[in-house]
Amino acid sequence: MSKKTNTLIMKQKILKYSILSAITIVIVLFAVCEGFLRYALMPEDNNHSTKVWVDSVRTCGMLRDTFIVNNDGDSLHGWYVRAKVPTEKTAILIHGYGDNGLWMGHIASIYDSLLHYNILMPDLHSFGKSQGKWVQMGWKDRLDVLLWCKIAEQMFGAKDIVLHGVSMGAATVMCVGGEPLPSSVRCIIEDCGYTSVWDEFRNQLDEQFGLPPFPLLYLASALCKIQLGWSFGEASPLSQVAKCKVPMLFIHGGNDTYVRTEMVHRLYAAKKGQKALWIAPGSGHARSIDDHPSEYAKQVETFCDKYMLTN
Repeated sequence: MSKKTNTLIMKQKILKYSILSAITIVIVLFAVCEGFLRYALMPEDNNHSTKVWVDSVRTCGMLRDTFIVNNDGDSLHGWYVRAKVPTEKTAILIHGYGDNGLWMGHIASIYDSLLHYNILMPDLHSFGKSQGKWVQMGWKDRLDVLLWCKIAEQMFGAKDIVLHGVSMGAATVMCVGGEPLPSSVRCIIEDCGYTSVWDEFRNQLDEQFGLPPFPLLYLASALCKIQLGWSFGEASPLSQVAKCKVPMLFIHGGNDTYVRTEMVHRLYAAKKGQKALWIAPGSGHARSIDDHPSEYAKQVETFCDKYMLTN
């Protein structure tokens, strides 16, 4: 066999192994990305112990539940409590990552005992009793919350609705705010929401694993787009807030390292029109109401009294 033939065979082998190595790397990267996507968007269901308020309304038979079907055909569950005195004012409360509607009981108590509103607490897609395999990080959830607004109008005759969310729930209500809203939605309260899924995952990838965004986050985002129909950058409360036309109250812990406090300043700056900002001194993520319960309730009451129109 000639030297030229040997060289050609050697080049073919190198090319073959190079292609196989590249394919292997791609497979491994996609496997890692799939793992990251499952880690991020398929968390275990953490059932928080119910708060005193939840126990009280359950004991007296006021806590009820209902189901709806969203545009994708998934059954979604929600808890609700009617105001003791009939009213057209309703608070729709959206929980955070890994929780369910009942976790919002500590905030619901403000709307029940202090403001005397009807209360609706949905379980987001894949949480609580709602169907779904993947967490939507507030992005597709925005469409489900719009459906819940219609349900509140039918169920309570609601003409004044406040949307109030915490963490991922805050991202959800901000995303809702950028959509065409029913006239019944008067204002939005977001508590410690992130600017975008990309920003939050990038921060967590760095803090928890010490990894840069490339290549894992880029590939995981592309995989999310293929599997779920949206990318991490597309899921942007920041972009939605810039389109929001209803008043919005921004709440954030002054020492939040999970959803960094600097994010709220970017969100607040993006919001045009009527808005308010409260930074809870020294509070970590989703701890503002626990650390400053009286001031938290005062911020909510003052904001709602200003923008909820009916008596």
